[in-house]
Formats: sequence, structure tokens, C-alpha cells
Amino acid sequence: MPGGRLTQQERQQIALGLADGLAYAEIARRLDRPTSTVTREVMRNGGPTGYRADLAHRATEHRAHRRRPTTAPRAPEAAAHGRDTEVVREYEEAFTTLLMQQGLPRMMSRVLTCLYTTDSGSLTASELVRRLEVSPATVSKATSFLATQGLIRRERDEGRRERYVVDDDVWYTGMIAAARSNTLLAETARRGVGVLGPDTPAAARLENIARFVDFVAESMTRAAEQARDILYTRPAPTAPTPDS
Repeated sequence: MPGGRLTQQERQQIALGLADGLAYAEIARRLDRPTSTVTREVMRNGGPTGYRADLAHRATEHRAHRRRPTTAPRAPEAAAHGRDTEVVREYEEAFTTLLMQQGLPRMMSRVLTCLYTTDSGSLTASELVRRLEVSPATVSKATSFLATQGLIRRERDEGRRERYVVDDDVWYTGMIAAARSNTLLAETARRGVGVLGPDTPAAARLENIARFVDFVAESMTRAAEQARDILYTRPAPTAPTPDS
């Protein structure tokens, strides 16, 4: 039944589809489910290589029993602007799944999604603990990782509390950090050319890697700088003209 919870039989079909090497979209089509439902189910239960239907079903039942019933929205602003809290929750899960597919660990993805979907774009550690229902140590580990990757930044508010922030510059900073990482990869590959000998097939392969990654890194940097200048630079206020 599209929109309802996955049944144990459906989870078994997902496991069989993964074993057959089917894409998430094809598995979802066979189940008459959204692709995002299948993707989220797999990613939160071991990933494509570790998914087990029985374990996934038990884990889902455990989470359902553990979830505290509440009449209040999880976040104070969840019902603001006429938002449907259930739709918001589903969107947050879909966004988290997408970030996980991009390579972020689950908890880091949850923290980043929480910050992205908060109107203020910033939360304290204690606010993240309450919203995500995890331990302070878990939040500390996740935010430290995200900060080192340039995906969030820290700042102090008026009460001297540390806040974690996402803003326009975060994407620029993250893109520049990725470009620098690519540049380091190119330098390492090019160093291998000298080690293996410039006229060998292995050296030629490494040189091709270096040239490709160099090109990508330069393009990323140029595109990030252009995007920041065009999208985020606010025009300077015009000086008032003297009354004639």
C-alpha cells in the first residue's frame, strides 16, 4: 500500500532485489512504492550490501515502540507558516538519505539536515540533542566532523553558548575544501610518475589522473567563486542624491 509502512514481505522483496543487483527505482516500481521509500529503507538498515529483511523489520518495530507519543511538534517552528509536521518529517528523512548517498555518515547527515531545515540556520548543541533525541557526545562528534569539513561553522551567541551555523558561505567553503582535496590528489598522483618512471604505463595512468583531477579542481574553484559573486554578493547601497 503506497504511503503506508513497509511490510515484512515487502522488505524481503527489497532484499531479493538488492541481491539481484536491481536499482532502487526498479525495486520501488515492483513494489508500487516511491523510490525515496526504498532508498531510505536500505540506507537506514545496513546499506545495499548489509541489508537484511528480518533485521530491518525488527529494527523498525523497535523504533516504533520506542518513539514517544507527543502532541507537540518536534521543533518549535515545525508548524509555522502552515507547515504539515508529518510532511516536514518525511522531507527531512528524504534529505538525510540523500546526504548519506553522497557519502556522509548517518548522524552527520541528520545534523546537517536539521540545520538546513531550521529557519534560523543555527542551533546550539542542546537544541540538536533535543531535536534528534541523541546524546550530547553524539552531537559533539557529528558537529566536530562537519566543522572540519567546512560544512558548518561555530559561533558564540549573546549568552556565550556555542552555536552551529549553516549559511550561504558554507557551500562555498565546502566546495573550495573539496577542490583543495582534489588538488592534493593530483599532486600525489603526479609524484608517482617520478617514482614509477615517466615512460611506463602505470606512470601514464597516474599522469592522466592528475590532469583530470587538476582540471576538475580548477573548474570547481572557478565555478564556486562565480556562484558566490553572482548569487550571494549584495549590491552596495546607493548614496542618496542631493535634493535638487
